[in-house]
Amino acid sequence: MYKEILKHVTSKIELTEDEQLEFIGILSEQRIAKRQFLIEPGQTVDCEYYVVKGCLKAYYLDEGGNKHIIQFAVEDWWISDFEAFFGNLPAQLYVEAIEDSVLLGINRDTLETLYKRISKFERFFRIKTTNAFVALRGRILSSLQKSNKERYLEFCQTYPEIEKRVPNYHIANYLGIKPESLSRLRKEMF
Repeated sequence: MYKEILKHVTSKIELTEDEQLEFIGILSEQRIAKRQFLIEPGQTVDCEYYVVKGCLKAYYLDEGGNKHIIQFAVEDWWISDFEAFFGNLPAQLYVEAIEDSVLLGINRDTLETLYKRISKFERFFRIKTTNAFVALRGRILSSLQKSNKERYLEFCQTYPEIEKRVPNYHIANYLGIKPESLSRLRKEMF
């Protein structure tokens, strides 16, 4: 199980065997079943999670009770309520398993200690955070500049593994379009 996360980390930074052992020693395994919540609004969020196996979604509910999916996470991705995690705030998001999932959690305080002991990890997580910021900006610009069809095609090209595993109504929600609109688009395209 640790092989995947070590490959993930060492694709960005080099680690000695001792550093690898120290890193995996601070990770906690968590298994959650399909439709189970990892995080719910109001909770304290003291971990971020690496997905070893499975698929999850992060979303919020607006005042009208409408769901807004902001992130999917599959193998080799990270998920949490990052605003709550980094800001030490109560969660605003739901993080729910779409499939039975296996995760490796890393505690915020332990992570801070790791940064002091092995500074390379600060670089690793800075790279991950920067990449996430760039991807989010790209998603915002795409929603402002592109048609529903262009956004759907972009989603399918960028995330083919998610498109195959997630129900179409979740994809429509993520793209900010009605499920019926996505169904029409798919019929026109295929």
